[in-house]
Amino acid sequence: MQKKHGRHTPAFLLLLLADAPAYGALLLTRLQTEFPHCFSDSADVYRSLQELEKSGLVITSWETKETGQPRKWYTITPKGRQALKEQAEDIRLRHANFEFFLSHYKNLSNDPNRE
Repeated sequence: MQKKHGRHTPAFLLLLLADAPAYGALLLTRLQTEFPHCFSDSADVYRSLQELEKSGLVITSWETKETGQPRKWYTITPKGRQALKEQAEDIRLRHANFEFFLSHYKNLSNDPNRE
């Protein structure tokens, strides 16, 4: 089975941005270190951030320092918080389906009459 890319990356990014504003590389690092399984890569993260910005779910600002590259910071908006709430409900429902699937699969696996 091929590696699945992060279909829930936008929801995960909104969740992290609800904690505090962040820039793209920091968000990717947090996904990789804080989540049990990270299915997102940098391309997924930046594509998702662009879509979140276009949809008005995040706003951006630039931080420039005397040394180093400028950083584009992302901040969740009230509309983004509402979308996060909706995503949480969607994931809760999917989680219930996944629990059913795993339970049912376990029962199939334990059935001695099945191959």
